[in-house]
Amino acid sequence: MALTILILRLAVCILAFPMYLLDFLGLWNWICKQWFPYFLARFTVMYNKQMVSKKRELFSNLQEFTGPSGKLSLLELGCGTGANFKFYPSGCQVTCVDPNPNFEKFLIKSIAQNPHLQFERFIVAAGENMHQVATGSMDVVVCTLVLCSVKNQDQILQEVHRVLRPGGAFYFMEHVADKPSTWNYFWQQVLDPVWYLLFDGCNLTRESWKALEQARFSKLKLQHLQAPLSWELVRPHIYGYAVK
Repeated sequence: MALTILILRLAVCILAFPMYLLDFLGLWNWICKQWFPYFLARFTVMYNKQMVSKKRELFSNLQEFTGPSGKLSLLELGCGTGANFKFYPSGCQVTCVDPNPNFEKFLIKSIAQNPHLQFERFIVAAGENMHQVATGSMDVVVCTLVLCSVKNQDQILQEVHRVLRPGGAFYFMEHVADKPSTWNYFWQQVLDPVWYLLFDGCNLTRESWKALEQARFSKLKLQHLQAPLSWELVRPHIYGYAVK
């Protein structure tokens, strides 16, 4: 099976040779950073439509974590185009972090479409180093479809833990690796190298639940599901929240 996966990976990589050549020349990362926000703007419309019930379920108790100020202070990590904004409660104070500055114009549009929120600021930074965000300053951190592409999951979760106040919560919804016995997992392994390059560092085979289980949270509510998505490769999901 491993040999079959290797041969198929090689065949796919040959087909994707122009993309690998651009990457070798140092051009692909710039191209990807430019086009990826446009792709994500379209993808998240489809994703929200197909996952609306699960997102409503996930974010239904956000207000339970409102801090002493009386307003929910929320940090969205890897905010992208702001696809989660409509699920946040009225008056929520939102700070956004994303390493790609090209998302800003999409965020401005999403902010205009969600006047029930109080937008604080957009920080261009990787989640592994959010030094611009004060320790213990957030009631909630949200992360959806992000842990698949970060460089260091453990470091991300350490930063999440740092910026959360005691009793604050980390909400997540992520696509993950399928069960090893499935054909979907087989194709996830075959396509993972090209997928990683094409979709700005996204990994199909990450077992992100393991990092969450090992993180220093006092409580973890995590569920696995097969999401009702058109793209079978990303149907395996985890979602839930963890409390500091």
